[in-house]
Amino acid sequence: MLNLAMALLAFLVLTAFLAILVIHVPRTDLIVVIGVTVLLAAYDLYTSFKPRR
Repeated sequence: MLNLAMALLAFLVLTAFLAILVIHVPRTDLIVVIGVTVLLAAYDLYTSFKPRR
């Protein structure tokens, strides 16, 4: 349970940092790259903690 909490905290910190970057540098190409980065991190978080069969 602690692993999940730490992973969620790390994901939230990463997302907050990238959101600040998007707010201060609103370029379309940067927003696309950051969106892909957040989606890949979310997918990794999901696949790391989904129940195994």
